[in-house]
Amino acid sequence: MTGYVFPAQGAAIQLPAPVSWTFQYTSGVPCDSFQMRCIWEGSNQVRPGEWVSFQALEGSEVKFTGVVDECETVQEPEGSYLELSGRGMAALLLDNEALSQDYQVATLADILRDHVAPYGITVGEQAGMEPVEQFSVAAGSSEWSVLYDFVRYYHGICPRFDPLGRLILAPWPDREAIALDGAVPVTRLVCRDRRYGALSQVVVRDRYQNRTETVENAAFQALGGRRRQVVTMPGKSQYQAMRYTGQFQLEQSAAQQLRLEAEIPMLFFAQPGDLVQLSQPNWGRNGLYRVVEAQVSQTQGGNQTRLELALPQVIL
Repeated sequence: MTGYVFPAQGAAIQLPAPVSWTFQYTSGVPCDSFQMRCIWEGSNQVRPGEWVSFQALEGSEVKFTGVVDECETVQEPEGSYLELSGRGMAALLLDNEALSQDYQVATLADILRDHVAPYGITVGEQAGMEPVEQFSVAAGSSEWSVLYDFVRYYHGICPRFDPLGRLILAPWPDREAIALDGAVPVTRLVCRDRRYGALSQVVVRDRYQNRTETVENAAFQALGGRRRQVVTMPGKSQYQAMRYTGQFQLEQSAAQQLRLEAEIPMLFFAQPGDLVQLSQPNWGRNGLYRVVEAQVSQTQGGNQTRLELALPQVIL
């Protein structure tokens, strides 16, 4: 693995040989992140305060693109090293507050022009999205939340970034499932059933238009789940937003009810969005799952991919 940093002014700088690295890939929330530790000679005249962005390549293939958050140069009796950490490109949208405004009709082009393009972010694959009437940007919202609300609330798509740092605005591709069977070395499997946080009912209220809608999680109620959440919408909401917000809250909570973790001593075994066919001997929770997070690392302990899996229909 080779790391490069990019200052605001000047050419790319190749980092010294890494002794360890970790890339955390998510399905958009929370933000992707990275950490890389490199051999460092104390005589090197590094200026990490000028480093803005980061990219990692394995051979000619880009594995991570992001922004630099912190850099340390450390000298110890065991040796000297440089440690770099940061987040994926979503950080640019998370760190910037949007101007509050109201769109009579908002299109995807409007959202990208006003809330994405100013930060130098490029867009990769994108699906067609219908305009949204009376779309409002609340004061204090991040640019990410504006994009997320438009794409996720109204169109059911999870916005995310690929390893090249491009914004992806398309549904998860349902490619052929990756086999995670007895032929794959698995060092750890965990299945977590979580009732805490799951919602059985969401009541959405619009006090200004005197509307109330209730959506229910019948499957969780059948298991004895009893947890209601009341969401009060702002004055400029519309019925579609009310319905989708209630359903969205149920989907968010249901997505956390069942999670599996698998650790594989291999690099880049799978990535978020991939389907995984789990078929392990002596394991009672085999089936088809979707990767929602993947942590890939290379350390002195060896190579590892840690996957977090959810049911395939889950949309985060």
